[in-house]
Amino acid sequence: MYEAVKDTVSARQAAEYYGIRVTKKGMACCPFHRDRHPSMKLDQRFHCFGCQADGDVIDFAARYFGLSAREAAGKLAKDFGIRYEEGRPPDRGKRKNPVKAASLEQNYAELERNCFSVLSQYREQLSFWKERFAPKTPDEEWSCRFCEALDRLPRVEYLMDVLLHSPMEERVELLLSAGKEIAGYAGRLQESEAGTVGSSENAS
Repeated sequence: MYEAVKDTVSARQAAEYYGIRVTKKGMACCPFHRDRHPSMKLDQRFHCFGCQADGDVIDFAARYFGLSAREAAGKLAKDFGIRYEEGRPPDRGKRKNPVKAASLEQNYAELERNCFSVLSQYREQLSFWKERFAPKTPDEEWSCRFCEALDRLPRVEYLMDVLLHSPMEERVELLLSAGKEIAGYAGRLQESEAGTVGSSENAS
């Protein structure tokens, strides 16, 4: 659902749909603080140069209506008539060996804890970069670290949200599909700790 919404609707389209006036240059008065002059830039994503609010279309709807990311995605899908399918692992009806099942559950629980730890640390790093390297004016060139934070924070927070609140089937499916992605985030953290993050920014 999340990817279907983001691939179909831009932050600008959602803002205009919900009654926010956007100029031809993609600027609007930010609805998240008292903004007398347009300080929010809207295109596929949004970023406010006044209060530093930013994110993708789901983040915009979540913040605008006071919803969770899941609720905001659902609202956008409904409002824009977006169809999506929630994949579920097949149930083959086979009996499980109790000992083997317990071992698998323990291994999964450890994997889930490790993945959540990586996501949590990477989110903290991205949040720091977003604040530390945020542009001070609309004309200032955006730092690679700031762009990385804008690009990946919503995704990392979505993954954490699934691991925290979703049923077991959805959590297992997520780790199967996003395992390599999370491993990449772990490597990014190692680069940062080793002080080599700058040399790899252009490749991110």
